[in-house]
Formats: sequence, structure tokens, C-alpha cells
Amino acid sequence: MMSLKIATCRPLPEPDVDELLLLDALREVGVDARMTPWREDIDSADATPTIIRSTWDYIHHVEEFLRWAEAASARAPLWNPIDVIRRNVHKSYLLDLQLRGIPVTPTILARRGDLQELAEIVAASAWTDVVIKPAVGAGSFETHRLRVDEPRSSAVFSKLCKERDVLIQPYLPSVEGHGERALVWIDGEFTHAVRKSPRFADGAESVSEALPISSTELALGHAALRDIADRLLYARVDVAPGLDGMPVLMELELIEPSLFLLQNPRALQRLAEGIRRRLHSTVQR
Repeated sequence: MMSLKIATCRPLPEPDVDELLLLDALREVGVDARMTPWREDIDSADATPTIIRSTWDYIHHVEEFLRWAEAASARAPLWNPIDVIRRNVHKSYLLDLQLRGIPVTPTILARRGDLQELAEIVAASAWTDVVIKPAVGAGSFETHRLRVDEPRSSAVFSKLCKERDVLIQPYLPSVEGHGERALVWIDGEFTHAVRKSPRFADGAESVSEALPISSTELALGHAALRDIADRLLYARVDVAPGLDGMPVLMELELIEPSLFLLQNPRALQRLAEGIRRRLHSTVQR
């Protein structure tokens, strides 16, 4: 059997429902995969290819995580590749995509240590209902919905900005009805979507069954991945209707996104087969 390391973290901040599904699917296609906490793998000399999955604590150890990923990539193939990981760690990539003409949720980046008040920063935009979150973040970590005119909002923002770069975005009412849609992309195609309910700091995740992807969502997904699609094993493109009703990009998840494999067995099989082909290609070199 071909060998594979699946990078994770221990303890997991929340259960990974994809973990056992993926291990079983890989075993069925001839891949011997083992879960490997990335922080225990930093000094490893093991030249086994690695796929990043549930490394959800990396946001608290960013430089250490990038050093591990660089080392793992130097030893053996790493999926997704290291240059993609570097560019996706900091959510300022949203501003880069916006400059390329991709419809993105309007975003302001406040740098760590910025002393401006939240109301000052958003004054020109006239936003009154906003979401703030770390520019390096995962899940709902320190994600807050704030009314700009509420006294507590300034304190919440200031505290977070002392510690981290922070994204400020308008709250999109569409996430309550239509919902944010996570578009799952595996080995060359979008396979399915799920609807995610709004989730804020320490909140539990609530997702739907597998849903079809609309033509406008699909077009946005392909546009967001256009320059890198042929180099990715997996991706997740999170979108929601903007203020004009057309889809906008919320986040482009290329490092460790949940892929909601439980909702779509075909997507699970496609991921397992994609990994098997890559491992086989590596062995043949």
C-alpha cells in the first residue's frame, strides 16, 4: 500500500467528521494513511507525502506552522502546495482578489496596533452593522457581529486589534435566509455545496445537506480559483448574496477547510482517488 500522512492537530478544537470517512475511503483505494499532528512532525525526517486537513490550531502558531509546511514540502509532496498555503494564510488575499475584479464582500483591513476607533474606520463606508474577525483565523475564532454605534463595539474591536490584524466587513443579511454557501472543489471540479448558518465566536457550526450550486455561484467559484485551479487538490469557496443580490466571495479556503464529505459520498470518493493518483505519480518518478 502507498503511504500518506494526514496533518491534523491534537487536541482538535472541535470534532472532524471527515476524518474517519477519509481514512476508510483511502484504505479502500490502497492508501495507508495515518493522522499526524503537525506540531509533532516539525523535526521529522520522514519523507512520506502529506495532505493537510484538520490543522485547526495553526492560527495560534502561524510562523511555526509555515516552518513546518516548508519543511514537509521540502521532504515530500504536500497538498495543497506550499506557495498556495503561504498566500492563503492571511485573509488580505481578499483585497488582492478584489483588485483582480473578483466580487468580494467589501473589506477593510485594520493592522495590528491601529489606534483608530471602529466608527472612524468605517465612517466613509456608512456601515452600521459589521462583522470583525482576525485576518489569520479559522472557524468562528474571535468573529463578532457589532453595531458600530453600540458602546461595547469599540472596546471589542480595540482589544482584538491590539493583538492581531483585523478584517472589517458589512454584515450581509442574506446569510440569515439564503445562507452562506460553501462550494466544495475537489480534484478539478466543484462537487457540491452546503448552507452554513451564521457563526460567531465560540458558536457551533450548523450546516445543511448537500445542495446544488447555482450558475452564478459556480461562475464566481471558477473565477476565484482561475489562476491556481490546476495546482489544487481541494478548495472551498464560501459565497453569499451581496447587497445587490449577486454572489460575493466571503472566503477562499485553501489550507484546512472542512469539505463536508459526509454530505456527498461522491466527493469523498473523488478526494480519495485524487490522492491515490498523486501518490502513484510520486512513486513512479
